[in-house]
Amino acid sequence: MRTLGRERIVWLLGCALGLSVAVTLTGSPAVNPPQLVIESLAGRDSFERYCAPCHGIDGRGNGSVAPALKIAPPDLSRLSQRNGGAFPAELVRSYVTGYARPLPAHGTPEMPIWGPIFRYFESDVRVRERIANLATYIESLQEGSSGRDDPGARLFFTYCASCHGRYARGDGPVAQSLRKPPPDLTKFTARYGGTFPADRIRRIVDGREVAAHGDREMPVWGDAFQVRNDSLRPADVEARIAAIVRYLAAIQERAGDRPPALGR
Repeated sequence: MRTLGRERIVWLLGCALGLSVAVTLTGSPAVNPPQLVIESLAGRDSFERYCAPCHGIDGRGNGSVAPALKIAPPDLSRLSQRNGGAFPAELVRSYVTGYARPLPAHGTPEMPIWGPIFRYFESDVRVRERIANLATYIESLQEGSSGRDDPGARLFFTYCASCHGRYARGDGPVAQSLRKPPPDLTKFTARYGGTFPADRIRRIVDGREVAAHGDREMPVWGDAFQVRNDSLRPADVEARIAAIVRYLAAIQERAGDRPPALGR
């Protein structure tokens, strides 16, 4: 572990334990304080334990502790939107470890610097994996973006635009040769009464709804991603599909809107 002053360690642990205990309060004192460092290294578990009290389960800054903070926690679900559609993974990892910010985060010392806290209890190997998994999970919480660097935008232009067109309106260069014209993907929200049907779109893309479009001309991308790259884990395939769904949600045209401004 890197050398840290005793006062700094005590301060860090106090902040972290205070946040952790605050989540469990129900109006009466907790009998057994919660374990500070959990065994699970899963990104979701770490986020719910260490980040959700302030940032909220969905990362939008609405956690149970947020009203007590001097400065509102930022909305973590819009990091990609604020960075041209690209999730700033390295910056997030650096921020969590404490290397990308001064000690008083947000202008106050309210957000613990988790890197030193984790290293106080865990090996460097576990800390690196925990923080990497945490950053990956935060990426999964991102709102869709039509920015050109959005992962879903890049996947759409690579795999979908040949049929559905650059602007997702069903006029791609291959569309003329298909038995059934590809649908306009920007109108899902309008056709579903103002709600984007994310679950159904996910089933169509990953192949669970094989009767989509009334024929089998659309590739089953859940299988195709895996075939094209054997190194992809099932979680990677799911992340690709989720990115495409988020991108489609971001480019929806609603009543009275202008056509969505796509990234390219």
